[in-house]
Amino acid sequence: MTFQRIAIIGLGLLGGSIGLAVRQHLPEATTTGYDRDPQVRKRAAERGLANTVCETAADAARDADLVIFCVPPGAMGEAAAEIAEALPPDALVSDVGSCKQAIAETLGKAFPDHAIIPAHPVAGTENSGPDAGFATLFHNRWCIVTPPEPCDLLLLTKLVEFWETLGANVEMMDAQHHDLVLAVTSHLPHLIAYTIVGTASDLEEVTRSEVIKYSAGGFRDFTRIAASDPTMWRDVFLANKDAVLEMLQRFTEDLTGLQRSIRIGDGDALFDHFARTRAIRRSIIEEGQDDARPDFGRADHED
Repeated sequence: MTFQRIAIIGLGLLGGSIGLAVRQHLPEATTTGYDRDPQVRKRAAERGLANTVCETAADAARDADLVIFCVPPGAMGEAAAEIAEALPPDALVSDVGSCKQAIAETLGKAFPDHAIIPAHPVAGTENSGPDAGFATLFHNRWCIVTPPEPCDLLLLTKLVEFWETLGANVEMMDAQHHDLVLAVTSHLPHLIAYTIVGTASDLEEVTRSEVIKYSAGGFRDFTRIAASDPTMWRDVFLANKDAVLEMLQRFTEDLTGLQRSIRIGDGDALFDHFARTRAIRRSIIEEGQDDARPDFGRADHED
């Protein structure tokens, strides 16, 4: 059931981690890789992120039975066009993007005669580029697969088994529902982090050095999120704007409620809200999706 020839288009954090994970967990498979940046291709070859790092996307995809796009949503159409003529007719096309409806539409237009099953491994760090990937990135992390209707069940089974072999827990979800869920669990937190860090940087009453020097734990955590790849997140917000705007409206309403509680001195309301959110944090740790240690267990990873 395993894919034998896997093409990875985009060799940053996720693409590089897929290549390293395939090498560790599927040593019988052959990987080809491509990135539009020549310096990334050079470094990817040095790290062995793919068995062969190709000079064109078409060369990477030419003999593949699975092609995984690991590029920002805004670059998806151009990347797909580069391999359209070279893609084997029986190859499965997938991706790792965090906004499924827009990406599925883009890939569907580029490959009207090919099987397309989008996927989203909910895993990552604030780092990007070919040096950021590591083979265990997907271990015990969720990968959400959003199959279209109708869908080839054999190919779907193979894709699910592929991600499970790399260590992920796989969940099926409708693309529209996925985008709504990720808007609140991932996209909105990033938007808030970017905003808070930007606000602190813009304050006229304090200097940038003071913001950095006296950063408390909460602000440090926001800066970690806000250090994520700006190109990818720009594209995510534009591609998933409807769901993000809906969640942003709900967040604004909740924030207004907290403002009122603080203004009128309603300590009970504040305590109840904070106790409920604390319980959610404990549930995340119990599910194994984060670490209770002070550094969140984010030690340096080695291949």
